[in-house]
Amino acid sequence: MEREAATSPTENGPETDAAAVRRHPALFRAIKRRQNPRLRRSDITVTDEAAVKRAVKAASLGNAMEWFDFGIYAYLAGTIGRVFFPSGSDTAQLLSSFATFAVAFLVRPIGGMVFGPMGDKIGRKKVLALTMILMAIGTAAIGFIPSYDSIGFWSPLLLILFRLLQGFSTGGEYGGASTFIAEYAPDKRRGFFGSFLELGTLAGYTAAASLVTALTAVLGSDGMDSWGWRVPFLAALPLGMIGIYLRLRLDDTPAYLKLEDSNVHVSEAATAVETTARGDLAKIFRTHWRALVLCIALVGAYNITDYMLLSYMPTYLSDELDYSESHGLMILVATMVLLMLIINQVGRLSDRFGRKPVLMTGMIGFFVLSAPAFVLVREGSLLAVSGGMLMLGLSLVCLLGTMSAALPAMFPTNVRYGSLSVGYNLSASLFGGTTPLVITALISVTGSDMMPAYYAMAAALIGVVAVACMKETAQQPLAGSPPSVQTEEEAAEMVEAQAPTPKF
Repeated sequence: MEREAATSPTENGPETDAAAVRRHPALFRAIKRRQNPRLRRSDITVTDEAAVKRAVKAASLGNAMEWFDFGIYAYLAGTIGRVFFPSGSDTAQLLSSFATFAVAFLVRPIGGMVFGPMGDKIGRKKVLALTMILMAIGTAAIGFIPSYDSIGFWSPLLLILFRLLQGFSTGGEYGGASTFIAEYAPDKRRGFFGSFLELGTLAGYTAAASLVTALTAVLGSDGMDSWGWRVPFLAALPLGMIGIYLRLRLDDTPAYLKLEDSNVHVSEAATAVETTARGDLAKIFRTHWRALVLCIALVGAYNITDYMLLSYMPTYLSDELDYSESHGLMILVATMVLLMLIINQVGRLSDRFGRKPVLMTGMIGFFVLSAPAFVLVREGSLLAVSGGMLMLGLSLVCLLGTMSAALPAMFPTNVRYGSLSVGYNLSASLFGGTTPLVITALISVTGSDMMPAYYAMAAALIGVVAVACMKETAQQPLAGSPPSVQTEEEAAEMVEAQAPTPKF
């Protein structure tokens, strides 16, 4: 009995006799050192500031391009409904347009399952360039589709086909871009650099909304319905070429290159990557299911609130409150520009205080402020609408500025791209892209134009629970990667801190 009481579990699980530890302290210290070896200087990545900035620029500009393409469709939803689905009521046209918007999200998980494991096998850079090429082709092709009046049902059929191509390519975008920045950034500034990815998202949406607003103001509704709607889609082609060029100029991430380097067990890394490359998605679900569930919950709450404000709100203002389309877009553009000015500071706050406090602030903000914000929006005056959208925007920016650093840290390096792409896109498919469609349908069924607020509150409640369950990862090395610091001095201090204290 006495010996049983003296046993205690080690870090690896088996029980160790405390008396044996006392009799052979040197032996057990050696075992502990072998299980948890001290860092060597060669284990620590010292980042190149210029390379980090180039990587952030390429990933962010590429992401801006992706969301410019997606934003165009959302902001032209009414026009697209009239061009491709001319029969039926205005509500039927809008539902058809948003259903086609949601179609792209059905194939996003497939894109994530294809591009994610591919990014873990052949590298982040090549896959991100490929997703950019496919998105540019899919978006520009929509601009060439003849209208329903010209070719009948083939017109909406082609629209759905190219929307599927857009969705498929986007399936590999966010997981790859956020992984790319997270693996380049030093541990203590991952939130700050990661926030530039969502700055790109806002910039893409802003550019799309600004272009649609300008064209509508110049051409009018008839001109947009006739040919003006094509211009934003065709603009995707030259913008895509710029993004592809920037991405192909970069080296792959230090964390990915270290995975193949002699500093890790090459055979183990090769086995893990080979298994992922074969499409063994079952292993990802089996091994990382807890992180996947948490990722899906976080992304679901984030995407519902994101798409509600950035994609659906202009349609809500024009269809439910009889705002002109350009008027609603101008208010949204002003809101997004303000968010762009502060999003990097939110990233800094997440580095300083942690991801969880900032994410929790955003989730609670949506839960508490959604109803008051929509009460203000329903009043209809410029000041009230702007105030309501600002309340929602300040809650959203807490999520935007933090999520791109928090999500990649949930998975180890050898499966990060694949796992994050699968989790993110499953959630985006279920909750994100369906948001405009679900809200429009709920308003139609209930007759209540407060449904967007209630939907956001339900999402935020799930988000609060998910944030409470996640681990804090700020200023910590990425799982499966060595520490990453900014200077040689930081690396030396880190090694020195592990040195044993001399005994005299």
